Amino acid sequence: MKIAARTIVLLVSLALTGLAGISRAQEGAAQKQQTPSEALLANWNDVGGRLVAMAQDWPEDKYTYRPNADVRTFQQVLLHIAGSNYGLINGKTGKKLGNEKNDPDVAEFKTKAQTVEFLKKSVADGAAEIKNEGDAGVVKNLADWIGYTEHMGEHYGLLVAYYRVNGVVPPESRPKK
Repeated sequence: MKIAARTIVLLVSLALTGLAGISRAQEGAAQKQQTPSEALLANWNDVGGRLVAMAQDWPEDKYTYRPNADVRTFQQVLLHIAGSNYGLINGKTGKKLGNEKNDPDVAEFKTKAQTVEFLKKSVADGAAEIKNEGDAGVVKNLADWIGYTEHMGEHYGLLVAYYRVNGVVPPESRPKK
């Protein structure tokens, strides 16, 4: 039921995006309407990019920060996201592109740089798979792609709270230069 609702929401969103594009075109704007794979890719890269920016921005000495003992550390959240991304990607490609554990061991990623690279690569590999699947594959696997993109977004929101609890403004909320 939840997957069906997500699929309906995405299809309605895509339809509204299409209607907005038609409206802009009628106003004389030369807008290219996005295909389903282009729209998904833009969303995947947007959320993934925000997470990578956070991973790069957060001080390494605070990678072990957690608001309380019952939640993951900042680093564990990033590793969880990347591992989950690879769970999807490896399932779609049938290849072993990255560590697909739900919660990869922090001991395998001893530095901030290793964690950032793992997350960054999971986002890039996901983007490559979206391009590889094209519209037909994306539509066929829409529920999975929406679910995993939403998963990244939910953890993005969690990490925003980590920033705020520490009195730090997240990169996306900072004034643009």
